[in-house]
Amino acid sequence: MFAAPDRMHRPDNQLVDLVFDYMRERLQYNPVPLDHPGDGEHLRRHLDGLLNAHGNNPADVLKLYDHELSRAVISADSPRYLSFIPCAPTKAALLFDMVVSCASLQGISWLEAAGAIAAENQVLRLIADRAGLPESAGGTFVSGGSAGNLSALVVARDTARRRLGVGPEARLRIAVADQVHSSVKNTFNIIGVEAFVVPTVDRRFTGEALRAALAADPTATDPSGSPVIAVVGTAGTTNEGIVDDLQGLSEVTRERGLWFHVDGAYGGAGLFAPSVRERYNGIEHADSFVVDPHKWLFAPFDCAALIYRNPQLARAVHTQDASYLDVLHTEGDEWNPTDYAYHLTRRARGLPLWFSLAVHGTDAYTDAIETGLALARDTAGVIRDSDHLELLHDPQLSAVCFRRKGWTNEDYYRWSQQLLADQIGFVTPTGWDGETVARFAFLHPGTTMEMVNEILDTMK
Repeated sequence: MFAAPDRMHRPDNQLVDLVFDYMRERLQYNPVPLDHPGDGEHLRRHLDGLLNAHGNNPADVLKLYDHELSRAVISADSPRYLSFIPCAPTKAALLFDMVVSCASLQGISWLEAAGAIAAENQVLRLIADRAGLPESAGGTFVSGGSAGNLSALVVARDTARRRLGVGPEARLRIAVADQVHSSVKNTFNIIGVEAFVVPTVDRRFTGEALRAALAADPTATDPSGSPVIAVVGTAGTTNEGIVDDLQGLSEVTRERGLWFHVDGAYGGAGLFAPSVRERYNGIEHADSFVVDPHKWLFAPFDCAALIYRNPQLARAVHTQDASYLDVLHTEGDEWNPTDYAYHLTRRARGLPLWFSLAVHGTDAYTDAIETGLALARDTAGVIRDSDHLELLHDPQLSAVCFRRKGWTNEDYYRWSQQLLADQIGFVTPTGWDGETVARFAFLHPGTTMEMVNEILDTMK
């Protein structure tokens, strides 16, 4: 018999000090530098032989990470990172993320982590209140919008199957706009439903368009045909930041008894901003709702809030049954996050957000979100007044799409690569009706108009 060595789990103060010193230095970056994409051959050469039988000096490994690996990562929390959807976690959230990792929390069940789950649920309640959802609403934190959309739409599918009295062989459809996020399309492939695609009006999914599309398809309400069982509205499209007609969509779903899911992964944080809050009217009727705090609510990756109007419907779908899990299902205060999404094992990923909210207060979050909205409006004004730039859409949230007159696809990509090489900004091109254009995604409250003008000046 061999005794399991415990040397890996013994306290090592030197290692702790080494890592803490590194993290302290990283947290003090102001601003965070962009850095560069990596070269595969260079990285392979430095990593070669690192994972071996006898290990390495921790200082050498950390030095390798600091000097080579971390510098081959474009920092999404840099105020000059204006592509995709950036992140800007608060220092409080980052620090508490370390606390969560060190605690080895098993965030599955009330039995194992009641304190952590109670704190997470406090944040879910705050978000649900901002959306106007009832006191009964609740859910869980998952890894991201993709996981949230998948988990919610599985509940929509199974709830509809029971209501219609059909089995897995039934051909079910879910109504979406042509601007819906790619994760929703991927979810359909996974759960075996089809898209009922409704054309947008000025890139916005409206209740009027949905009603007309349903009326034009006689099978949309026929259980023996291919019924539409749910509708997905978007609270902030990724490319342009457009908020769908949630009020109109919710009216149609209530008239027809359809599940209403709102994907607010990026834009849902606008619920905290008074200047745009009315654009979300109708979200209070959602049956499920997703918002990613690791985007515009300043939490670390990976953190998405998934909230159901009636959590018991989700529990009926997602609860995993096994003899070793029976002990988790008791009476009383039980709230098992594992019962509300497709996951089982999960970290308590909502705690860093909870800590940061408790430390800074919700007014600070409102101010930070309003800063991004104001930056988008100001940038749109500069573009509108320019002779060589053209604004494509007045920003509804914090995304700004525009073209540089006369540029080709190659011009945009060459410009983007040079911006990053010069560490001026990370701004990747995007598509607009088949045309390559430029796009800013504002989120970081540390981004300034001086930075924006510096970037725009390179397009002259």
